[in-house]
Amino acid sequence: MSIALPEFQSSELSRNSAAVFAEAEKSPVVVTRRDGEDFVLMSMAEAAAQKSLLEFASQLISITTDSRGSLVERMCDRFPWMFSLAEQDREICTKEIIEAARASFSTNSPNLAVIEINAWHDTAVALASGNAHENLEVLDNAERVARP
Repeated sequence: MSIALPEFQSSELSRNSAAVFAEAEKSPVVVTRRDGEDFVLMSMAEAAAQKSLLEFASQLISITTDSRGSLVERMCDRFPWMFSLAEQDREICTKEIIEAARASFSTNSPNLAVIEINAWHDTAVALASGNAHENLEVLDNAERVARP
C-alpha cells in the first residue's frame, strides 16, 4: 500500500516554487517530469526522520528475530535505559514501543515511534534521577475546563 503524495509538474516548480516548497515543508511532494523519472522533494528533517525510522526498524527486526532470552531482555540489551524501569513497566514499554513502531512503519509517520520511545526514555531518566512516583501529588477530584 502506498501513500499518495501531493504532485507538482516540474514546470510548476519553476513558475511557482514558493507553493511547491510550502507543500514540501508539510510533507514530501512528487515533482513529475515528462522527459524523465519523477523526483521526491522533502525537507532535510523529513529525510533524517525517514533514515532514523529505517535504522530503528533494523534494530527492532534484529531484536525480535533473535532467539536469546525474552523479548523484554533483548529490548533492555539494546536500550539499557529500560533497566531504570520497574520489571512490569519494561514489559509495557516493550509492547508500546513495538506497537508504535508498527504504526509508524505502516503509515510512514516516524513521529509515532519517536514520540513513544522518547516518552519512555524520559520516564526512565526521571526515575533514575530519583523522581519516583512517590513524589507525585495526585489530585482526587478532576476539574473539567472549557475547551479553548
